[in-house]
Amino acid sequence: MKKLICALPLVLAASFAHADEIQGKVEQMMVSSFKASGIASLDRQKQDAIQKACSSLTPLDAETMKRLEAAEMKTIKWPSDGNYTGGDWKTGQKIAASGRGLTWTDKTPDNNGGGCYNCHAMDPNEVSEGTIGVSLEGYAKIRGNSEEIVKYTWGKLWNSKAYNACSDMPRNGYGGILTEEQIRHVMAYLFDPASPVNQ
Repeated sequence: MKKLICALPLVLAASFAHADEIQGKVEQMMVSSFKASGIASLDRQKQDAIQKACSSLTPLDAETMKRLEAAEMKTIKWPSDGNYTGGDWKTGQKIAASGRGLTWTDKTPDNNGGGCYNCHAMDPNEVSEGTIGVSLEGYAKIRGNSEEIVKYTWGKLWNSKAYNACSDMPRNGYGGILTEEQIRHVMAYLFDPASPVNQ
């Protein structure tokens, strides 16, 4: 048993070295197997620092997580006019329900859906909703609409990794999935008392 325990660090080190080799081959395969088409460029295959760190087999320590989150926080673009929730909740409802966009057949990246229902419950009357993310039913009713929660929500929609480095939630604003105007509509969907989210 002692020999096995002593050998474990060597086995793990060899495994990580082998994993780096495999990762390199995977990256080469991705570049050689795909081609740019329309608005779907090969840039989508390039991982930035936070994606690489969160894809690594080595767990991230708390200090690294904080450093990565601080860097992502600097990328958040706050509303240019200071208006966080002045969108139309009905438009926001459509954006949240749509997962369409960013494909090679799209002419522009500016009319995407948020795909929010892939992971979240929002409207209690919606029959198809995801359970990967937290339920957003009654969002403003439960959380209120303080400046702190409104800014947090905007920031989370813009770049979720600013709050959780390895979040599965897309970086909607930072990633060019949703425009500032679209995020304002989704904010209205979450905060407007008339929105079905808050009924």
